[in-house]
Amino acid sequence: MEGGNAIRRVAQRKAQGAGRQRSERRRLKMLELLLGISRRMASYRSLDEVLHGLIEITAAELAAERGSLFLNDPATGELYSRVAKGKLRRELRLLSTTGIAGHVFTTGEPLIVHDAYGDARFNRTIDEQTGFATRSILAVPVRSVTGEVIGVVEALNKKKGRFTRRDLELLEAMTAQGALALQGAQVIERMQQIRTQEREFVEVVSEVTADIKLGSLLQRVMGEATRMLNAERSTLFLNDEKTHELWSEVSQGLEAMQIRLPNSAGIAGAVFTSGKSINIPYAYADLRFNPSFDQRTGYFTRSVLCVPIVNKQGKTIGATQVLNKHGGPFTEEDESRLRAFTAQISIALENAKLFADVQNMKNYSESMLESMSNGVITLDDAGRIATCNAAGLRILQVRVDDIVGCATAEFFAGDNAWVLEKLRRVAETGEMDVSVDAALSVRTERTSINLTLLPLLSAESKRLGSMMLIEDISNEKRLKSTMARYMDPGIAEQLLASGAEALGGQAQTATVLFSDIRNFTTFSEQLGPQATVAFLNEYFELMVECIQREGGMLDKFIGDAIMAGFGVPVPRDDDVDRALRAAIEMMRALRVWNERRANEAKPPVDIGIGLNTDQVVSGNIGSKKRMDYTMIGDGVNLASRLESACKQYGAHILVSEFTYERLRGTYRARKLDRIVVKGKTQPVAIYEIMEYHSDASYPNLSDALGVFRDAMKKYRQREFALAATLFGKVLAINPRDGAAALYVERCERLAANPPPADWDGVWRLESK
Repeated sequence: MEGGNAIRRVAQRKAQGAGRQRSERRRLKMLELLLGISRRMASYRSLDEVLHGLIEITAAELAAERGSLFLNDPATGELYSRVAKGKLRRELRLLSTTGIAGHVFTTGEPLIVHDAYGDARFNRTIDEQTGFATRSILAVPVRSVTGEVIGVVEALNKKKGRFTRRDLELLEAMTAQGALALQGAQVIERMQQIRTQEREFVEVVSEVTADIKLGSLLQRVMGEATRMLNAERSTLFLNDEKTHELWSEVSQGLEAMQIRLPNSAGIAGAVFTSGKSINIPYAYADLRFNPSFDQRTGYFTRSVLCVPIVNKQGKTIGATQVLNKHGGPFTEEDESRLRAFTAQISIALENAKLFADVQNMKNYSESMLESMSNGVITLDDAGRIATCNAAGLRILQVRVDDIVGCATAEFFAGDNAWVLEKLRRVAETGEMDVSVDAALSVRTERTSINLTLLPLLSAESKRLGSMMLIEDISNEKRLKSTMARYMDPGIAEQLLASGAEALGGQAQTATVLFSDIRNFTTFSEQLGPQATVAFLNEYFELMVECIQREGGMLDKFIGDAIMAGFGVPVPRDDDVDRALRAAIEMMRALRVWNERRANEAKPPVDIGIGLNTDQVVSGNIGSKKRMDYTMIGDGVNLASRLESACKQYGAHILVSEFTYERLRGTYRARKLDRIVVKGKTQPVAIYEIMEYHSDASYPNLSDALGVFRDAMKKYRQREFALAATLFGKVLAINPRDGAAALYVERCERLAANPPPADWDGVWRLESK
C-alpha cells in the first residue's frame, strides 16, 4: 500500500517536472519570439515595414491565413490599415466605432470571434473591398507605453481548429512587444511627413509667387490649395474695393470666367468681413451654408474650410475656400497650413493685382492715345522720340519707323527748329510751354497747330523726358476765318465746338434777354461823344461778362441796349435758368459798379431787363455783302416789350410766364400783372424777379412779398380800397417799391371809377 503511494508520488513529481520543463520551454520560446520581434522591429526603418512585419509575424505564429493591423487616425476619427501590392500602397479606412476592430478599439478589450458573419459587430465592407472571406477573428488592442489604445491587431481565419485563449495571450504579448517600435515608426513617419510638407510648401510658395499674371496666379494657388489639403476643389476670392464684391476667376475650357458676389454674402463673405476662419465639417448641417449653388451645379458639398487672406499690413484682401477633403472633415492642422499658405502668397496676389492694374492702365492709356485726334509724342531724357500715336503720324505725315527712335534735333530741323528751342526751355525750367496757332512745316506744306510741351517726371520728380501735344487747327482755322467774315466770332466758336456745319436758319426754343439803360439820352448829352463811347465800353464789358459766364450768345448791341440769347446756337437743358442767373448777375455787377462810380462822384446807372422764352428763328440774316447770325420772332419782340415795361412798373427784371414756368431753380419773385403788349391781343402774365436785392437795397423783402401777394389777391377780387391799403403797407416797408406805388394809384383810380362787370384785370400797354 505504501509502495503504491510512493510510486504515485514519484510519477507526480516526474509529471510536475515534465510540466515545468514544458512551461520553461514555452517561456523560453516566447522570450526568443519576443526578442526576435524586437530585433526585427529594430531593423525596420519605416512605418510600413513595421506594419507589414507585425502582420507577417502574427499570421505565422498564430497559424492564421492573414493578419491585419489598424492604427487610429485622431484627426479623422478613423482606423486605417495599409495594403501594399508591389510599389503601390493603398489605405483601408473605417470609422473607429464600427466593425470588430472598432469594438476592440473603443472598449480596449480583446475579442475572439469564431463565426465572423454570424457576429452583428462584423463589418463586411473590407471583405467586399478586398475579396477576402473572413471566417474567424482574433483581435487585441495595441497600447502605447502610457496604456492608450492606438490601434488594433487582428489574426484572421485559423488554419486548423479555432483560436484559443493561448493564441490570445500570444498575440497580446507580440503586440505589446511591437507597440514601442510601432509608436517610434509613427513619430518618425510623422516627422518625415512634416519635413516633406515643409519642403513642398517652400517649393510651392516659391513657384507660385514667381507668377506675376493675376489670372494664372489664381489658378495655380487654387490648384495647390486643393492638392495640399487633399480636397476636391478650392476657390480664391479677392475683394474689389470699388464694387464691394468678392471675385474669382475660374477656367472653363479654353476661356476664363469671373464669378462675383457681395463681399458680405455666404461663407466667404462672412470670413472676409470678420477676418476669422470657418471650418464646417458637415455643410448641410450648418445654417451658414447656402445650398443654392449646389442645386444649380449638381455639386454636393460635404465639408468647407475658409480662411481670410491677410496682407503684411494686416488688412484682409480676400478669402480662400476649400471644399470636400478626401477621407473626412478638415482639421485644425489643415486650417493652420492653409493660413500659412495664404499668408505667404498674399504678397504675390497684391503684386499681381498691382501688375494687372498697371497693365490695364497701360492698355487704357494706349487705347486713349490711339483714339485721340491730337498728336501725342513722347521723348526720352536723351532727346530721342520714344512713341508717337496714330494722330501724330497722320499730322506729321510719317510712318512709325520714320519717327520712333529718331533724335529730336534731326526730326525737328530747318523751319521746325523753333520746336527744339521750346523743348530746351521746358527741360531747363521744368514748366509747361504752350504755342497757339503756330506754323509747322510738314513735307511741302505749312500746318497750323497748337503745340503744348510738358516735362515728364517720375514719382520722385526725376526728369524722364518730355511730351508733345499737337493739335491740328488748319481746317478749323480756315472754317473760322470764313465764318468770321459774316458772323460774330463767339458764335463761330460755339458752332465749331458743337460740330455744326449748316449755318442756315432753324426754329428752336430759346430764352431772349433784352436790357436797356434808363435815361441814356441825358447821359450821352452830358458826357459828350468820346466819354459816351468810353462809358458804354466799360458798361458793356461788365454786362457781356455776366451773359457769357452763363453760356449766353451775345446777339447784338442796339445803341445802349443789349440783345442776347440762351439756347442758341447750341441748346442746353437749363437755358432758362442760365438766362435768369445772367440777369441777376447783371444787376449785382451794376450795383458794384455804381458804388465805384459814386466814389468817383459819377451819377448812378439804372437798367431794365426783360426775359421771354419762346420759339425763335435763328440763323444768317442779311445780304451777300453783310450777314449777321441773329434771332427773330414774336418771342424776341415780347422780351423787348418786357424790358420797356420795367419803366412803368418801377422794376429791373421782368420775365414772362413762359420763362417763369420753365425755371428749375427757386428765386425770390412776385407775380406782377397780366398784360397785353402793344400789337398783341392775348394777355400774358409777368413776374418781377427780386433775387438780386440785398438787405440794403430792399430790407424785409420776404415780409413785403407776402403782403404784396395778399394785396394782389384783393385787387383781383375788385376790393380796391383794401388792396390799396395793403399796397400802402408794402410802401411802408420799402418806400422805393415802384410796383406798389403804381398799384396804390391804380386802386384809387379804380375805386373811384369801378371797372365794368366783365373786367378781367388785364392791363394793356400802349407804348413799346
